[in-house]
Amino acid sequence: MTVNGSGHVRAAILGASGYTGAELLRLLARHPDIQISALTAGRKAGQSLERVFPHLASLELPHLAGLDEVDWDPVDVVFGCLPHGSMHDLVRRLPARVKVVDLSADFRLRDPAVYAHWYGLEHKAVDLQPQAVYGIPELYRDAIARARLVAGPGCYPTSVQVPLVPLLEAGLISPDGIIIDAKSGVSGAGRAAREEMLHGEVSEGFHAYGMGGHRHEPEIEQGLSDAAGRPVKVCFTPHLLPMNRGILSTLYVTLAEGVTADDLREELGRRFADEPFVRVVPREVSPATRHVRGSNHLLIGVCDGRFPGQARLVAVIDNLVKGASGQLVQCMNLMLGLPETRGLDQLPLFP
Repeated sequence: MTVNGSGHVRAAILGASGYTGAELLRLLARHPDIQISALTAGRKAGQSLERVFPHLASLELPHLAGLDEVDWDPVDVVFGCLPHGSMHDLVRRLPARVKVVDLSADFRLRDPAVYAHWYGLEHKAVDLQPQAVYGIPELYRDAIARARLVAGPGCYPTSVQVPLVPLLEAGLISPDGIIIDAKSGVSGAGRAAREEMLHGEVSEGFHAYGMGGHRHEPEIEQGLSDAAGRPVKVCFTPHLLPMNRGILSTLYVTLAEGVTADDLREELGRRFADEPFVRVVPREVSPATRHVRGSNHLLIGVCDGRFPGQARLVAVIDNLVKGASGQLVQCMNLMLGLPETRGLDQLPLFP
């Protein structure tokens, strides 16, 4: 489907009462080709958008409905912001013409057994899994443009794969011994009420989690293994910061023989020179989450390692935009033959 003009694409947002749903609404409100035809929610079904999200009260949109109330006939695109395991049956029931951009993990992992191991759920759409395209446009643009079903990546994996995949493909770094020290704001855990996410539990503190293994680990390793042409294992440690938005991933890599950190910076600069949302910062700049807040941008910094033959990279994103909803919109634009940046031209908020 290729569209032109205003409001020709009718979109449904499933799970619109969460953080990623709210962020999609904020972004799509500025998208000239999108008309929101349906919004769904679980426990908030039946409520108005104004009641659930007062900051979006100026938008004239449908009330939140249950999934079983949606009329799919007028829907062209479905954005899935539902819990893991929810999209397997739903994608199969949708009309074949409907394009799907899913933010859950339901179609990210190619091996259904790996999905079952890490998410504790049976993969109920094994036949559809080969159709799913992994949704990082800077790495898989052509395949996304041809896809009917796109699996939106996790936020941590986006911040890791965008800088590392080109370097592995170019043979500039070793696939062995990669260390990922990643930090996220609390919105990455979703909007549902949980004791460990209470203000008193999170504020004025900083801690690592998922030390025994994090669900994003196999997703990261899948992408890096593809780039390296052989299995890659990483040491990945996520941390929770007492802030609302943002991810900062510090990546420690071993350089290939004769390669310097400057070579990495040059390769990434060449690879992303024409990308609208990815930028390699100058040597003297250290990327910070405040530099991308509220935007679909991803910044990469490169510097020498502490020891000979090593380098460090720092990547920052807004976990709700480039790490989630903004990347879904970017993928949708490609799938519909629209300009990739449409609806995503917001500059970062600062401070």
